[in-house]
Amino acid sequence: MSEYIVEVKHLCKEFPGVKALDDVSFNLKQGEVVALLGENGAGKSTLVKILSGVYQKDSGELKLFGKEIHYLTPKRAQELGIAIIHQELHLCSHLTVAENIFLGREKVKFGVLSNKDMNVEAAKILAKLNIDLSPETIVEDLPVSKQQMVEIAKALCFNAKILIMDEPTSSLTSKEIEDLFAIINSLKKEGYGIIYITHRLEELEYIADRVTILRDGRFVTSMNFKDTTLPEIISNMVGREIKEKYPRINCNRGKKILEVRNLNAGKLVRNISFDLYEGEIVGFAGLVGAGRTELTKALFGANPIESGEIILDGKKLNIRRPIDAINAGIACAPEDRKKEGLCIKLSIRENISLPNLDSLCNKFGIVNRNKEKELTKSMAKKLRIKMASDLTNAENLSGGNQQKVVVGRWLARNSRVVIFDEPTRGIDVAAKVEIYNLMNELKRQGIGVMFVSSEMPEILGISDRIFVMCEGRITGELDISEATQDKIMEYATRFEKKEINSRTA
Repeated sequence: MSEYIVEVKHLCKEFPGVKALDDVSFNLKQGEVVALLGENGAGKSTLVKILSGVYQKDSGELKLFGKEIHYLTPKRAQELGIAIIHQELHLCSHLTVAENIFLGREKVKFGVLSNKDMNVEAAKILAKLNIDLSPETIVEDLPVSKQQMVEIAKALCFNAKILIMDEPTSSLTSKEIEDLFAIINSLKKEGYGIIYITHRLEELEYIADRVTILRDGRFVTSMNFKDTTLPEIISNMVGREIKEKYPRINCNRGKKILEVRNLNAGKLVRNISFDLYEGEIVGFAGLVGAGRTELTKALFGANPIESGEIILDGKKLNIRRPIDAINAGIACAPEDRKKEGLCIKLSIRENISLPNLDSLCNKFGIVNRNKEKELTKSMAKKLRIKMASDLTNAENLSGGNQQKVVVGRWLARNSRVVIFDEPTRGIDVAAKVEIYNLMNELKRQGIGVMFVSSEMPEILGISDRIFVMCEGRITGELDISEATQDKIMEYATRFEKKEINSRTA
């Protein structure tokens, strides 16, 4: 039997106008973690979809556990022992944790669904993985981080020996990431083979045995992680050296654009006050559940405001719906790009033009198609959106290119304030730099930029000022000259520490 449980040789896959994989080779041994790396559009997702039976290869050789596979379906891949943990959650939100874990394999007694048995077995799986969740909890009541853990439990409850993890830490806290790495290292010792896809390259030192790098659909290199460096990995991914990971520009701070006073909106936006000036980037830091996303939604009119004031350029706003914020000059790129940022069944052109129809339509409400094409062409060039055509549906783009479309649709508007919620989530290192440069360009134009990020180096690398939130309140403000990870974490856990102290007093 071969030493590899996955062997791919000279694999090719082509879509209309795009060669997604061109002579790609890849392998995975039992009991190892191979990081599959590359920019968005490099071919990682296509390779994973072939391994999981979603796509069929055009040519090349695929072997699983030493046996050549000519035709693979998702069901057959699952039967052979392949489980995939997707970046975008695939859960039924109205069902319980246990019901999601056993979806499609429900336990039945005497022809009746046995929730009791499923709850007992789910509790065992969650305990084994050190996941503190009740099997009876409804999934929609869980934060995104906990839903991600349910995805992991769901994948591992199958009799799988090959795990594919696609950006599994993108919604997890630092503690949950540590727990996940402990799970991965434990599974590795049990003989699981793990394909790990991430854009957070700093994670690799904790789990990766080897790295395999793709670029533009082609195999670049495969090497032991201990024999390489992060700059070398990045250079292989992008085909050039990236000298500055967090580009920063200095601008003179202009007049005050945005004033938020004593804003209240639900349990996680309580008495929020801050200012935003022309030509600055303000970062919002905090742990998962601190209320940062809820704040962005309140400012954009997506969550109802109970009380407080929002003042833009000296004028008090009455924001009840997103259209009120848009008309006032506030734009928002949301965290969940597929659910809230894009119409994935529409084309790239339609997505970019959608919030700009007021400038693209004539007085009779008819869209000027030439203007629409020029706008899309301009944004695609500026953001380097990789696409076969601007008529390609947004759902067919890689995660990074989808995020670029979300950003691009707002850059065409004459916005005074642009809010980015986790703008680089699921985006490769080169695309991140492009997003940072775009934020810098907005800053240079005198536009106020507010952004939320769970990545501490990103917050420290791009922000001019940092506000830290905890339990729905701003607990600290730091100028970038005095900001450190330790200070941010101190503010991010301020209320939590007070609660612990009150219990021990």
